[in-house]
Amino acid sequence: MSLLLAVESMLEDPSIEAHLRQFCLVLSVSLGVATLSRMFSVLRNIPYTLLLLLVGLGLALVDVRLVNLSPQLILFIFLPPLLFEAAWNLNWKSLKQYAVPVVLYAVFGVVICVGSLVWGLQAFAGASLATALLVGASLSATDPVSVVALFRELGVDKKLTTVMEGESLFNDGVAVVAFNLLLGLALGLEQLDAAVTVARFLVFVGVGISIGGLIGFGLSFLTQRFDIPLVEQSLTLVSAYGTYLVAEELGGSGVIAVVTTGLILGNFGSRIGMNPRTRLVVSEFWEFVSFFINSIVFLLIGDQVEFAGLLANLDKIFVAIVIMLVARAISIYGLGALSNAITGPNMDLPLAGQTVLWWGGLRGSVSVALALSVPAILGDRQEVIGIVFGVMLFTLLVQGLTTKPLLEALNLLGDQPLRVEYQQMSAQRVALTRVLQRIEEIQDNQEFDLEFVAYQRALVEGQLKAVKEKLAKLESQHPELQRYASNQLREELLAIESDTYAEFIRAGQLKQDLAPLLEGLPDRVAETA
Repeated sequence: MSLLLAVESMLEDPSIEAHLRQFCLVLSVSLGVATLSRMFSVLRNIPYTLLLLLVGLGLALVDVRLVNLSPQLILFIFLPPLLFEAAWNLNWKSLKQYAVPVVLYAVFGVVICVGSLVWGLQAFAGASLATALLVGASLSATDPVSVVALFRELGVDKKLTTVMEGESLFNDGVAVVAFNLLLGLALGLEQLDAAVTVARFLVFVGVGISIGGLIGFGLSFLTQRFDIPLVEQSLTLVSAYGTYLVAEELGGSGVIAVVTTGLILGNFGSRIGMNPRTRLVVSEFWEFVSFFINSIVFLLIGDQVEFAGLLANLDKIFVAIVIMLVARAISIYGLGALSNAITGPNMDLPLAGQTVLWWGGLRGSVSVALALSVPAILGDRQEVIGIVFGVMLFTLLVQGLTTKPLLEALNLLGDQPLRVEYQQMSAQRVALTRVLQRIEEIQDNQEFDLEFVAYQRALVEGQLKAVKEKLAKLESQHPELQRYASNQLREELLAIESDTYAEFIRAGQLKQDLAPLLEGLPDRVAETA
């Protein structure tokens, strides 16, 4: 009874009602804009995240503030699930292949960006050391959500997508750690000591990886014991937030911890602990969560812009943009050359791909959260926020909207749209074939009216014939699709083999050590590359 009274008293609290109305308003606007962007052809070429940003800017222009976007809201509510979803979908095999450029860009790229901005803002814009340090740390985190979504939609080369997404995931963690380390310097509470700084950085990252690995592998083996899709889906959501909070509480990097957990569950746990149906349910759930949160975040980022602050710091914003682009070019091309020298010609990043990585290094929610988390006791706080918001808007609106023309100009789309079309038609052929098999079963068992079943069969056979004719025409016009189809078949067969082993493990009929069974897999995987 007391619990019921407590709930009733909470509902009667006017502040709760006001917050609920604000949340519903934000949700309605963000999802409405995201939906409309898919309905009208004129808007389809604009990523929905950027369209939401423009709507948010329009609301800010007329001084309509939906909610106060605090750094805690971004870092503790929005960021963990976004990181987890990206890590869940990041292929471990591809990440290992391109680990060298990812690590170089995520670690040393952050150092180059911070160092360049600290030097440039002081030398050319007259900024204080505190402002330069905090702006540099805030803008070192890339957030190419809209660019990666565009890559997936256009079927851009997997190597480019993996490197950009991998860099973004890991440099978020490095940037947050760098910001925390530099905040003490900016406030005058600490002195710069290279050895201490490196040691603290290693502790942050080490604790984060350890916590993420422990929770990731723990949940992977736990989900082997049962097959309840809703429970397993809920566990992944709890792990995203729980891992972040535990790692932060223990003095580690919550970002690195969540990325580690997501990678393990997406590439290992989902294979040994989930059947294919459950894995699909969980993946679809996280796709929705990512869409849902990105819709809210980009709307609120635009809505938080203070135009007076942008105008007051216009000169510093311009200097920061130029320096950031130059620093990004130095890190991408310089570290790219080093990466190519280390990995060899088979794994190198071509110059055109490096150009897209340079231009596609957008800044977003993490940069905004770090800027907003600057303490109010710092006199230059509003200056830091104004510069970061200005640079962030340039990267999202200018670089984000021109990435597709850049891909076309550099001829990086190649035959990827053709492959996407071929893959979709192949999937349709398989689906229609299975439907036809089911109709034949119904006919044999005489489960329904035979005339109705015969009519349905004729419809499916007509559709299947049309799809096969289109596929044959594509294959005759583009012989290179045959090799692509062969590689796809090999990957499908390897996935079936791996899933079969996982079923035996879940049933307790096979030990968890799969090394003897998987000895031949690397050679066969290499054939598909």
